[in-house]
Amino acid sequence: MEHRKVIIIGSGPAGLTAALYAARANLNPLVFEGNQPGGQLTITTEVENYPGFPEGIQGPKLMDEMRKQAQRFGAASKFEHVSKVDFGERPFKVFVGETQYKADAVVVSTGASAKLLGLDSEKEYMGYGVSACATCDGFFFKEQEVAVIGGGDTAMEEALYLTKYATKVTLIHRREELRASKIMQERALNNPKIAFKWNSVVEEVKGVEENGLKKMTHLVLKNVNTGELEDFPVQGLFIGIGHKPNTELFEGILDMDETGYLKTQGKSTYTNIEGVFACGDVQDHVYRQAVSAAGTGCMAAIDAERWLAAHGIE
Repeated sequence: MEHRKVIIIGSGPAGLTAALYAARANLNPLVFEGNQPGGQLTITTEVENYPGFPEGIQGPKLMDEMRKQAQRFGAASKFEHVSKVDFGERPFKVFVGETQYKADAVVVSTGASAKLLGLDSEKEYMGYGVSACATCDGFFFKEQEVAVIGGGDTAMEEALYLTKYATKVTLIHRREELRASKIMQERALNNPKIAFKWNSVVEEVKGVEENGLKKMTHLVLKNVNTGELEDFPVQGLFIGIGHKPNTELFEGILDMDETGYLKTQGKSTYTNIEGVFACGDVQDHVYRQAVSAAGTGCMAAIDAERWLAAHGIE
């Protein structure tokens, strides 16, 4: 059975930064990269807001560079999915199917997933007009018309943010009233750049291929009352129906808030179990940016290193 000082579960900017810092502290970390190695950034094409890349960088490339940097100092990656954890006694146990690993400290960086509509065409145009993050991708839609789907605070925030760039933002909602907080509703309803399409759902994302590149051209919308279909021309679609933290693995083990995000103590990455730390989107439902996730990954590795030292495990 393999025993490591630090096991990191999850591999976005948080997990890979934690791996880099833990490796440089000679903690020989093992990263389980899970079902989406590199995390949410691997479905983002261009990243322009990560410091140090004035020309921008492709999301998968950025994650690959982070992985290489961590591995240069001795971190190891396994492209496997952790199926169970046992934090009841030390060393902690982490399971991949029937295979068991032991760790003196664990960093949880399993991230969050944007809730999506579940359409094949949505998957096909993800990164080519379809996005789940306005602050990541809004800039690419300057002087264009875009749509946002959803009726809660997430959708209002996305729509309001997009008005900085787009000429028109249409909010598509399956009902006739919004469920967003009053203040967010007012801001959206009073913004001259925001229009509303009520009682409507997206049936399909349509586009064309130009010079080998996919480009979204319009949506097929369905009126939920009449069943009528219409072509709705927009260059971008932002899914604003919220995020879901990937915390099923830790239910009943680690403390979570009412929406399932892991709770960390004060300004640290400590969870309710000593020796288990959480960083990145799995515990951050506010900022959700690559750079803030990387920052908490650094914090988790330092917290783990100090905790191990305090317990005589150097």
